[in-house]
Amino acid sequence: MKPVFHRWLTLALLLASLSLSACGYNQFQSGNEQVKASWSEVLSQYQRRADLIPNLVNVVKGQADFEQGTLQAVVEARAKATSIQASPELVNDPQAFQKFQQAQKDLSGSLSRLLVVSENYPSLRANQGFIDLQAQLEGTENRIAVARNRYIKAVQDYNVTVHSFPSNLTAMALGYKEKPNFTVDNEAAIAKPPSVNFGPGNPAVK
Repeated sequence: MKPVFHRWLTLALLLASLSLSACGYNQFQSGNEQVKASWSEVLSQYQRRADLIPNLVNVVKGQADFEQGTLQAVVEARAKATSIQASPELVNDPQAFQKFQQAQKDLSGSLSRLLVVSENYPSLRANQGFIDLQAQLEGTENRIAVARNRYIKAVQDYNVTVHSFPSNLTAMALGYKEKPNFTVDNEAAIAKPPSVNFGPGNPAVK
């Protein structure tokens, strides 16, 4: 009796496994894990940039006549961006995700303005601290671009699964919904990170 029961149990488990695969359940699980991993990398690189900004601010403070309004804007934008709790659940909340993206965009804008203004101070651009930060910030911007690309691709794949047949039936039954994604004014901006250059004679680019 037991061998027969075990065979039926094995067959039932096999059929259940095949059913889950066919309906896209496994795709949702693997896709969700990929989105979470990509999101963690995005957060890591944004945090790396945030950690570098205080060093930049301290160097700029050494320039006595530097525009304090521009400097303060960077400090405030960083504080706003880092105050948002970017938990893994944030990728499932479109409004929270939009708030996070806007804060990072504001920080990028204020940082770019500071770099442009710094061009008016030759002694600041020749400062060794600026030269050292150039390589670090430029590398970070590249890492942010790469991490965002991976996240965008992971979310696109996940959202395709949400809308494709027959996995869309599973999505409706189990409540899987589209995940929010990054938006850009110019798609090329994703592939080409902004230039951050503090070297003498090399203007910073917005």
